Amino acid sequence: MLHLPRGSGIVTRRPLVLQLINRPATSQPNGAQEDIANSSDKSANPDEWGEFLHIPGQKFYDFNKIRDEISRETEAKVGRNAGISPAPINLRVYSPNVLTLTLVDLPGLTRVPVGDQPRDIERQIRDMILKYIQKSNAIILAVTSANIDLANSDGLKLARDVDPEGQRTIGVLTKVDLMDEGTDVVDILAGRIIPLRLGYVPVVNRGQRDIDNKKLISQALEAEKAFFENHRAYRNKSSYCGTPYLARKLNMILMMHIKQTLPDIKARISSSLQKYSAELESLGPSMLGNSANVVLNIITEFTKEWQSVLDGNNGELSSSELSGGARISFVFHELYSNGVKAVDPFDVNKDVDIRTILYNSSGSSPALFVGTAAFEVIVKKEIRRLEDPSLKCVSLVYDELVRILNQLLSKQLYRRYPGLKEKLHSTVIAFFKKSMDPTNKLVRDLVAMEACYINTGHPDFLNGHRAMAMVNERYNSSKPVQVDPKTGKPLAASATPARAASPSLDSNLDNNTGFFGSFFAAKNKKKAAAMEAPPPMLKASGTLSERENIEVEVIKLLISSYFNIVKRTMIDMVPKAIMLNLVQYTKDEMQKELLEGMYRGDNPDELLKESDYTIRRRKECQQMVESLGKASEIVGQVQ
Repeated sequence: MLHLPRGSGIVTRRPLVLQLINRPATSQPNGAQEDIANSSDKSANPDEWGEFLHIPGQKFYDFNKIRDEISRETEAKVGRNAGISPAPINLRVYSPNVLTLTLVDLPGLTRVPVGDQPRDIERQIRDMILKYIQKSNAIILAVTSANIDLANSDGLKLARDVDPEGQRTIGVLTKVDLMDEGTDVVDILAGRIIPLRLGYVPVVNRGQRDIDNKKLISQALEAEKAFFENHRAYRNKSSYCGTPYLARKLNMILMMHIKQTLPDIKARISSSLQKYSAELESLGPSMLGNSANVVLNIITEFTKEWQSVLDGNNGELSSSELSGGARISFVFHELYSNGVKAVDPFDVNKDVDIRTILYNSSGSSPALFVGTAAFEVIVKKEIRRLEDPSLKCVSLVYDELVRILNQLLSKQLYRRYPGLKEKLHSTVIAFFKKSMDPTNKLVRDLVAMEACYINTGHPDFLNGHRAMAMVNERYNSSKPVQVDPKTGKPLAASATPARAASPSLDSNLDNNTGFFGSFFAAKNKKKAAAMEAPPPMLKASGTLSERENIEVEVIKLLISSYFNIVKRTMIDMVPKAIMLNLVQYTKDEMQKELLEGMYRGDNPDELLKESDYTIRRRKECQQMVESLGKASEIVGQVQ
């Protein structure tokens, strides 16, 4: 049987996960007889062997070599000093003489570091033990020497921290044969000291002298049985003492635990089996057939998905966020529409600037009416400001198309073939960029069309006469009403025309308001009489006169009216231009472009070369499906 390493101090320095697997005795496996002949263990049994997971395929029939391998693997990880490591050693033991159990042998608790042990050795061991025993499905074996006070048991104290009710803790009392004469553990077994739901089991193990004398496990078990049957305190309870009873008790607890959790185990196995089967199906078989046909099918499927996502007909519609074509609609009707509406023609054209344009547009003769040339100059300049948001709209739609492309290429099918994914991505991006040039040109042309011809005959345009009437009405309503001093009644607006009284020449000589008011106000009459040449840069400096105010307001009304017409036209036409030359064009021409681009200069076999991840993952999924299928069959047979 298995001999674990023994010695002084910390011997178990890495967790040992020991899986005991019961299997019926069979004929000797190939190579077993030779291994047994070379074994130093003369009691070696060809039906019993061990396997380490870090040495797959190698069977150990000599259990002394298993002990040596445990020591060697421990030293390989933590060296020859007394350090520890949480990395487990996994060992499976197959035998007809064991019950199917999984045991985890953990380092014993220590308080004071010795030698070159780390100062926090106690914390490291405690954390390692808690990692295993705090799991709700773990049965805790709290091993305590029977010849010490149970209240001082570190194992029981640690178990109580994670299992305060004692529902999954078994007390294992060792060294029962070394207790003082006249003392026993009967009170402990009866639960009168520290009660545990699962109780206590006393055992008698081999001492170091027995091991040095090569005392067999079978002899030790016989000696243990004789001890309990002949001891006056235990002979009436001998069937509940000893290592065989502990093994049966653990097996029974395991079976009861399985029975209680069987429905949940079945559901978890079924869920995992479904998950891995679906992933395996998505990964597909290792060979799909003719490479050229496979590439063609992928291109066709990608084109259909592309069209479906843009049209909103795909079966994966999200209820939590906008996606696909809906995001493009958001760009058109929210971002672009609001961006164009936010362009204010008077945030850069102040009233004084408009007055200057009016004067410049009239040339050497002051205008009698509001100048059409000034209106067109300002409107054309403002229309050109719409080019930037319109081109920005094209860029935003391009970004959305790239976003949709990346989402489609994130599927498992394309991750499976990295070469195909990269080629597909580069081909589609090149297609988008090629479509951007005519789209940007068409948008620029739309802006240029609006700036080229100012259609003052548009039915929605506010003409000059109506604008003048609106401004005059606004000014007249703001003037104080004149009343007859005798009757107190308001005088008619036409009773005294505004231009009836002509101002005299003298009254206007000192009037410093108007376009150049402050320029002449700074000069005295003597300098004015000298008629000095105008300065190199001549700017308006005076406040606006009433007439200038009226003219500026008329111009502003006309500009607002026409600019709003242009805004509505651009909000309507730019999205149509983008749909025509970019979005709809990619939908109609995507498959043709991919067929030309994907088959140009590339070997289909190279495109369909699977990634290392796909190959590895398929193998893992196949193994999991097989294992879960066997597990499902096993739990299905449990009554």
